Amino acid sequence: MTTSQEELLPGTRRALLHRIAVAQAEGRAPSLVAAVVRDGRTVWHGSRTSVDGHGPDEHVQYRIGSITKTFTAVLVLRLRDEGLLDLGDPLEKHLPGTGAGEATIAELLAHTAGLAAESPAPWWERSPGSLRPELADVLGEQPFLHPVGRRFHYSNPGYTLLGAVVEKLRGAPWEDVLRREVLEPLGLDRTSAQPQMPHAGGWAVHPWADVMLPEPSEDLGLMAPAGQLWSTTCDLAKFAAFLAKGDDRVLSAETVREMRTPAAPAEAADVLDGVTYGLGMQVQSWEGRLLVGHSGSLPGFLANLTISVADDVAAVVLANCTSGLLLGAVGADLVRIVAEAEPRIPEPWRPVPEVDSAVLELAGQWYWGTHAFALRLTAEGGVSLDPLSGVGRRSRFRANSDGTWTGREGYFAGELLKAVRRPDGSVSHLDLGSFVFTRQPYDEEAPVPGGVDPEGWRGIG
Repeated sequence: MTTSQEELLPGTRRALLHRIAVAQAEGRAPSLVAAVVRDGRTVWHGSRTSVDGHGPDEHVQYRIGSITKTFTAVLVLRLRDEGLLDLGDPLEKHLPGTGAGEATIAELLAHTAGLAAESPAPWWERSPGSLRPELADVLGEQPFLHPVGRRFHYSNPGYTLLGAVVEKLRGAPWEDVLRREVLEPLGLDRTSAQPQMPHAGGWAVHPWADVMLPEPSEDLGLMAPAGQLWSTTCDLAKFAAFLAKGDDRVLSAETVREMRTPAAPAEAADVLDGVTYGLGMQVQSWEGRLLVGHSGSLPGFLANLTISVADDVAAVVLANCTSGLLLGAVGADLVRIVAEAEPRIPEPWRPVPEVDSAVLELAGQWYWGTHAFALRLTAEGGVSLDPLSGVGRRSRFRANSDGTWTGREGYFAGELLKAVRRPDGSVSHLDLGSFVFTRQPYDEEAPVPGGVDPEGWRGIG
């Protein structure tokens, strides 16, 4: 992925530089490096450093911590798409004897399995993985803190289990599978489990004085699928483009959309903050903008990957300090700066090459009782159903091979939409999960549940 600095306006570039300069100075980070992606390509890169003349470029590695989980989730979704597992499978089916077998693959991905947040002491991020040679050492004597599937509780051991599932079903180490199935196809040649020169050193900055202490860099062993990776802004920019649009060599656009879809119930505080979790990806509302991605931290390093799919803008921010920076806010601001200063220019409207006349016949106004809806044909061959008042249930539907459609989002996600025809072939009504949609409000010629008063519509007199 090449960097095209000239594609952003000078004012936008300066605003981006100002934002990371403020973050590095106020957060007292030894160094901070960032990149912005638009339309699948890196369009800006910037860095700030405490050492004059040694600003890191887009190829310097930083440790990315829990962004590693998103890579692990990609491997698991590949297994699902190949039919080697189902997201509803209990862990016991693929990895028996762990003591956490009742949790499903989906629950592990979404952090709803009820597992502990951390492995037993000593703190795994600052101790060698050799202290936890077996999964039992990662899970401890009581793996579950909460009922399975009832609440979101972020769990690092959960992703250790997912990494073990990948190794079991692929018959190869997690790192090797990741390299072969994700890193090499996407061209992420500077992402690795072990640091490769040039790379940043990890530092702790004293909270009350401008002095630093080097942090240890441990091999996490079995915990690697939860946070081991090192990467660069160049590689993570490519990864962000993939997470936004998919790549059939790794995962389809439909599957990465599934990863970005909330899958975990939000806690009360999360509802207020607008934060939830998908399948290996964080989802949040930030100043009215829907953002997806992941954050990461390990002693000495902070990382953030933020994507606004609607704006087609993503940001990557990496720093080599243990604390002091809220990189999620920095990433969100970088996305906002570009999205507001240089709004996305939509693709030109083009008519579809062909359309089924039987489907075109369905376009237009429909009524569910007295609620007015518009059915529209979408460019990808599906349909959408939207309330004409602007308020109410709405959804997009994907086309099925039998002439029906399946809901993709909202209240009607997974529900079947079909046109019901009379013996003469004319359309009687639409059936959507037992809801009857008619061309007129409570159309007496359609099988409206409960029937229609034979005296028809009338005034109050």
